[in-house]
Formats: sequence, structure tokens, C-alpha cells
Amino acid sequence: MNTAADAFPIIDAHHHLWAPQSDPGQVGYVWLRDLGAPKPFGDPTPIQRDYLINEFLAEPDPRTLAGSVHVQCDPKLPNPVKETAFIQGISDASGHPIMIVGFADLASGDFAGQLSGHLAHANLRGIRQIIAHLLDRPDISFAATNLLADLTWRGQYALLADHGLSFDLQLYPEQMPEAADFLAQHPDVPVVIDHIGSPHDLSDAGLTRWSSGMRALAHLPHVCVKLSGYAMYFRSELAGRAVRLTQDTLRMFGPDRVMFGSNFPVDSLHLTYPDLLDFVIGQVDDDPSVLEKVMYRNAHRFYRFGGT
Repeated sequence: MNTAADAFPIIDAHHHLWAPQSDPGQVGYVWLRDLGAPKPFGDPTPIQRDYLINEFLAEPDPRTLAGSVHVQCDPKLPNPVKETAFIQGISDASGHPIMIVGFADLASGDFAGQLSGHLAHANLRGIRQIIAHLLDRPDISFAATNLLADLTWRGQYALLADHGLSFDLQLYPEQMPEAADFLAQHPDVPVVIDHIGSPHDLSDAGLTRWSSGMRALAHLPHVCVKLSGYAMYFRSELAGRAVRLTQDTLRMFGPDRVMFGSNFPVDSLHLTYPDLLDFVIGQVDDDPSVLEKVMYRNAHRFYRFGGT
């Protein structure tokens, strides 16, 4: 354990809480109840159960979390605002500050109405609509179409700025050049790339494509990145390519635009929380001020834990 990490708080900038079994918030989960149906990250069966605040907060033991960010978990919810309301209630009741990234469909005619519902909850900070799509790989595509080419989606993206909201960007490296061109037109919407850029292709050609796309996104000063989602692409192998891509990300984005996220409980399919923390901390500069930025301050600023 790196003791320097214990000298300051930790914010987990990417996790999920859900309750498909008990569903006290009447969220109406879909994929979490489709037991055993394959997901792009593998067999989800072990995590298709209630995963709530007490279990989550115990994961980092002996470390503790000063705050965290819940990211939407299901784009097929009948009313995604119910998920936001459910998480807001958990944060209020537990005393653990949870900022919320909700789901809204930017291609929908009701997008403005969805935003209005989410904004009724004090901890809403941003929106995620996963755009990860590969025409020749439907098996790992989260989106059915290329949303970056959807004129309604592109047109309504600007509404995020009107409400001071950020966007969580989950996409594949093949989409990064097009995304960079689009995002350059919206510098007033803060963006954070989820899951270290989703490096699904770890071949030499795939890593070259990832590096080129990440550089294009890193050139945009309003774009940050999360060191998260490791188990989705490296399983339990936190060495070799995982180290290389982490170091490349830190170099490209610098210490002020990188933040830690666990992606629990999804990453618990292959990793323990302490092992993940130790890996990320070990990859970051030994300078305590840099560690504090990556593990706490950057997420605190981006997701406005101070409320402003």
C-alpha cells in the first residue's frame, strides 16, 4: 500500500449502485434482470443483484472514500429520472456525497424534458449516453447506431451547456477522431472520457489507433479522462499493456485532467478494489500533490463537489 495516498481523501469518479432484486426506487432495471445475457464486458451474472451503498463503501478497506460519482447503468430504463432520484435518496440518507451522472437520450424528442426531470435533483452533474459503436462488431457495441452522425443528437448536445452539465464520453478508439472534431465545437461542455478510452483491441494496430485517437481528444483542453474500466479490457492482468496505456494517458492529458474511477461493481468481476487502487496509485507520480489531483481534486473540481 502506498502510504502517500492515505494523506488525503479519495473520490471514486466512476461507480454504480443498483437494486434489481429489491428495486425500492421502482427504477425498472432491464439488463440487470436479464440474467446471464452476455454484455460487451463478459458474463454479468455475478453482478446482476443488489449492490448498494454499504457494500460499496466497504470495498476500499482499509482506505475510505470522501465522495463518489454514480454513473447511469441502463439506457433502457422506462424513466431514467427514477434512477437519479434513487441515487439522490441514497446520498441524502447515508451522508456520503454522491454526485450523479444520469442517462438521457440526446436523439430523443423528449431530451429537454428528461433533462428537466434530472435537474430537479441537487446532485445531478452530468449526462452519459454511451456512444460506443462499431459497425462490424455488434457484439461489443453499446449503441445500435453511430450517434455522432445523428443530426438530432448533435443538435441537442448544446443543451448540456445551457444547464451547466458535463458529458461522460464512452466510445471506442475508432470513433475518437470524429468525436474530437465534434467536441471542438462545444468547448463549453466539460467532457470526461470513460474507461481509459475503451481499448478493446490490444493488438499493435489497435494500440496505435487508440494512441492516435486519445491524442486528438487530449488536444481539447475541456476534455479529461478516467483511469477506470481496467477489468473490462485487461481482466485481472494489471501489467504490460495496462501499464503502457496508463502511462501514455498520464503523459497525454497531464496531472490536471486525469481522475480515478473504480467502475465497481463491474470491475469486481476480475479485480478487488484494493488491488485496483494500488495499481492506479502506483502508476501515478510519487509527488503527493500529483497523487492528490488524480485521486481527489480533479474529480472534486470536474463534478463540482462544492456545489458550484
